[in-house]
Amino acid sequence: MIVVFDAELWTWDARRADSWTFVSLPADASEEIRALTGAARRGFGSLRVRVTVGASMWTTSIFPGSGGGPYVLPVKRPVRTAEALDVGDIATVTIELIDC
Repeated sequence: MIVVFDAELWTWDARRADSWTFVSLPADASEEIRALTGAARRGFGSLRVRVTVGASMWTTSIFPGSGGGPYVLPVKRPVRTAEALDVGDIATVTIELIDC
């Protein structure tokens, strides 16, 4: 399954020493992913994905949002730097599920 979407980068700063930057997958894509993958999950309910943002491509995991919300995708600092992205910017993201 491949999903392409535009999303705003946001910061999860529950741990003040480490702030993490994410994008949220669309709700409809998240529901489709849940239906497709069923119980095939790893730690914290994560799913392995291949991601493309601009010219950057990497492999990581998406994680279910709290309370059954949309999946979230961490966007590493090297990717944000390479693509000149910051919190609040909109990125076009392509994800491909690896293990489904």
